[in-house]
Amino acid sequence: MSDLLSGMSQAFWMLLTLDADLVEITLRSLRVTLTALVIASVVALPLGALLAVRRFRARRLTIAMLNALMGLPPVVVGLVVYVFLSRSGPLGVMGLLFTPTAMVIAQVIIIVPLIASIAHQALRELWSDYHDLLISLNTTQFQRVQALIWDGRRALLTAALAGFGRAIGEVGAIMVVGGNIDHHTRVLTTAIALETGKGDFALALGLGFVLIFMAIAVNLAIHVIGRTEREGRW
Repeated sequence: MSDLLSGMSQAFWMLLTLDADLVEITLRSLRVTLTALVIASVVALPLGALLAVRRFRARRLTIAMLNALMGLPPVVVGLVVYVFLSRSGPLGVMGLLFTPTAMVIAQVIIIVPLIASIAHQALRELWSDYHDLLISLNTTQFQRVQALIWDGRRALLTAALAGFGRAIGEVGAIMVVGGNIDHHTRVLTTAIALETGKGDFALALGLGFVLIFMAIAVNLAIHVIGRTEREGRW
């Protein structure tokens, strides 16, 4: 009990004094996750809008696959990315294994299905409201997708925030492809796991507090955006 109390007091002190290691790891985590989020959003948001607007033969199968991939174990994603990026893999010549780029790739694969699925569900309802109008205006497929993305931007921001929350708390895939290398690929979740194993509860708790704060901030943002969207519709 005394170790826990001592660790918590040291953790709060590290937060107040902006400990160098804590700040470095936090900034690296944000850099990796935000990069993955931007790339994933560029892919997933138009995909979600396209699935809401366009009818094609494999549409139901595509939606079912997206929903299924939302529950894909992250460590399996890390293993697949590791195999592709390892020296004996097809992309091994690029030397990306155990780099922040490999971590970004893993996070993108993990969150694209989540963002696309949430975006599709939100824009499907919006499409039912806009369907007759956009059809009567003889708009192209691209214009319909563009209109849905713009008018549903708050719902899409919610989808992106959900992806951020999933990515920032991921540890399995990041550990596999990043290697948890100090000052290079060590991020919040992997550092917490390492420092807890070493018995350094102060740094682990400090990083844990940062991660909890981020999770709460993301959930509050989703709640506020969702509430604003509902009020806007009314």
